[in-house]
Amino acid sequence: MSSQETRTPLSNSLKVNLEELDRRLDFARNFDLVKRELVIGGRHAALLFVNGLVSGEQLALVLQEFPEIGPAELKIDTFRKVFYKYIASGQVTEVRTVEEVIISFLSGPVALLIDKEPRAVIVDVRQYPARAPDESDLEKVTRGSRDGFMETLVLNTALVRRRIRDPRLRLEHLSVGTRSRTDIALAYIEDIAKPDIVRSVREKINKINIDGIPMAEKSVEELITPGSYWNPFPRVRYTERPDVAAAHLLDGHVVVMVDTSPSVMILPVTMFHHLQHAEEFRQNPTVGVYTRWVRYGGVFISVVLTPLWLLVALEPQLLPANLNFIGPREAGAVPLFLQFFLAEVAVDMIRVATIHTPSPIATSTGIIGAILLGQLAAQVGLFVPEVVLYVAAAAIGTFLTPSFELAQANRLARLFILVLTGFFRLPGFIIGVVVTFILLVTTRSFGVPYLWPLIPFNFRALGHVLVRPPVAVQHSRPVMLQPLDPDRQPGMAPARKPAAPKRRT
Repeated sequence: MSSQETRTPLSNSLKVNLEELDRRLDFARNFDLVKRELVIGGRHAALLFVNGLVSGEQLALVLQEFPEIGPAELKIDTFRKVFYKYIASGQVTEVRTVEEVIISFLSGPVALLIDKEPRAVIVDVRQYPARAPDESDLEKVTRGSRDGFMETLVLNTALVRRRIRDPRLRLEHLSVGTRSRTDIALAYIEDIAKPDIVRSVREKINKINIDGIPMAEKSVEELITPGSYWNPFPRVRYTERPDVAAAHLLDGHVVVMVDTSPSVMILPVTMFHHLQHAEEFRQNPTVGVYTRWVRYGGVFISVVLTPLWLLVALEPQLLPANLNFIGPREAGAVPLFLQFFLAEVAVDMIRVATIHTPSPIATSTGIIGAILLGQLAAQVGLFVPEVVLYVAAAAIGTFLTPSFELAQANRLARLFILVLTGFFRLPGFIIGVVVTFILLVTTRSFGVPYLWPLIPFNFRALGHVLVRPPVAVQHSRPVMLQPLDPDRQPGMAPARKPAAPKRRT
């Protein structure tokens, strides 16, 4: 609710309150809004709730006590007796304005109004339609938990609370959207997360002024990261795994959960956070190191392979004599640059078509695109075979990227470098790489440099980025987050050199 909006206090008259609510909500034309009038201890009352958002069993428990209440019991201190004695529910709150009644019961709880009482009782008996926790399709692991975040906020917070039973874990409730009133949970560990980061995120969310956020977490991301609309590199990391969110909370990150979305935002992050995956930490450290290096190599290939091959194909004199086999013997009727561009667009068309295709026939779409179109295009001379090979290798590198958002940013960077290379050859390739690197260097995520610990350089942290460290040697949290409690294993942390004793004068 905006600060300019006036609030209407509830009246002592139940009739006046119901007329005002009916004027605003129009119960007659909204079949899902239920107004149930009843008598409690000789007092007229009304229950308001949204059909489909309440649990019938819990609502029955709330109502079962009311018929037994006699008029004499509610002659004095009616509201307190109903609030504290006769409502069989664990979550009960009191509101005093019409706006609070509307916001509360439209969110799912039941609103109870009693005649001659200028207050209402809000009873939380919500039961949102929800699917069972399931593993994320984007973050599958060979071993590990199979539960994942869902579209229901309270269930998502429970998955995190189950993994972090720390009394200092904070799950603050915020609301966004003057019309949608979307619930948001701001999660952090109070004695670990840097207060300035938490305050900054909270203030940015509270300043959001929009009618609604039907696209949930993506809308929130764009609204709290101003100036990043045309920067393709993501400043927050998304995850659908509760164990990944819990691990980042323990490092000192802040997690933002938005109701109706199975993805949560982790911030602040660097580019290297987008390159990590839970699979590395579910395997032996040696296997994890190998897996991480394979991933890094694939991501690097996905950005520079096709522009670099186009460069040496257009400028063969750049190659040493023993690498003269690289490059096509015949360029074909279509220029090489145009071949690469068409092949890249074709891969994107196949990817989008697969997303829009029903699952039972999605595999057929990939087969048609990869085998029929790719192979026949090479046979008829539209594409040089090497073009199909290197575009396919770059596509595999894109799919190797754990973060879908970073993969799309790398795809655009590759196309940018490819276009400059096609037009300006070696100078174009150098300019494209330098511009992309400068963009990465200047990007910041809530004050954290995007390329940390490479720029600014931190040898120890960079070692943990390149080599998946065993859990036993993870003594400290990332210094770039400036955590209040920097030690993960205080008793096992390397002993610090004691300060020299002061001399007595």
